[in-house]
Amino acid sequence: MNLQNFRTEIDNIDDEILDLLEKRMEIVKRIGKEKLQNNTPIYRPEREKEIIDRLNSKGSLLLNKSAIEAIYSEIFAVSRNLELPERVAYLGPLGSYTHQAAESRFGAMCEYFSHNTITQAVKSVENGRASYAVIPIENNQNGAVGETLDLLRMTELKIVAEIYMPIHHCFASRMQKIQEIEMIYSKDIAFGQCSNFLSEHSLDHIQRISVDSTARAVQLAGENPKCAAICSPIAAKLYNTPILFENIENDSDNKTRFIVISNFKNQSCGKDKTSLFAILANDDKPGAIYRLLYDIKDLNINMTSFQSRPKHAGRDFDYCFFIDIDGHIDDTNVSELFRRYPNELKWLGSYLKI
Repeated sequence: MNLQNFRTEIDNIDDEILDLLEKRMEIVKRIGKEKLQNNTPIYRPEREKEIIDRLNSKGSLLLNKSAIEAIYSEIFAVSRNLELPERVAYLGPLGSYTHQAAESRFGAMCEYFSHNTITQAVKSVENGRASYAVIPIENNQNGAVGETLDLLRMTELKIVAEIYMPIHHCFASRMQKIQEIEMIYSKDIAFGQCSNFLSEHSLDHIQRISVDSTARAVQLAGENPKCAAICSPIAAKLYNTPILFENIENDSDNKTRFIVISNFKNQSCGKDKTSLFAILANDDKPGAIYRLLYDIKDLNINMTSFQSRPKHAGRDFDYCFFIDIDGHIDDTNVSELFRRYPNELKWLGSYLKI
């Protein structure tokens, strides 16, 4: 069989695939109408996981789970937009790590709204201008994002999904000689993640300017030939700023956890995570925290994260606690925990655990 015959065979298969996708999308449109009539959420991450797991279990010889997930992520995104056009708010600008995280989950067809702050992104969903907001919540090198935790405590929106994304920084500048750089732009957390690189290249004494995002940093660096930026490779290419060094982060395992927040409740999928805030009564008395931790253990709940945050009210150095646990709010043991602390625990969402 010659090359042209192979190409003809592929064309015929592509025609079949397109016909099948058309049939799938017709069903999707009917599902969308049904969801709108019943006020059911369009985005169902637990259902998407169910589809990926089922397809992976078929034992494809050439397509592993990552390949199947990559293909179907775009199919899911197109499907959701047929059911109801999606608007997604994110911490911008274009090319930021949060923008990349948002596109990895919602695909290229969504309408995206860039915001300068996490607060603005959340407000966009609260005011109905967007259906979802994608915001960072923690980095495995630098810990929690305080602004996000504080907003979760205040908003009535819920966490509906989480996204883990590897973070790889680059050093971009229009200067050809690194010794002639006079100023470096980046997000404050990125400077800390790349401290070894800055020290090794004798850039410790260079003026550092913290900005809202690494994408904004490379925009500014691109406007001044004597400046540089610590940013993502995608942002550097997007804003046409040459990359001098790649993968400059201290730890190659640098990852950020992002969350998707919206105004609906997920169904349980059997592999769930629940986030909550604990604002304990009598927390100035011995044993207040111990009592909560004991009940979590007593109910056989696995706690995966426990972080303190200032209350911003009451006594000086008074704290509340952000907690992640395994399980869904509707699980018997998790719902019992909330029953025991009806006025002290705030449910922030139950969602598919990555």
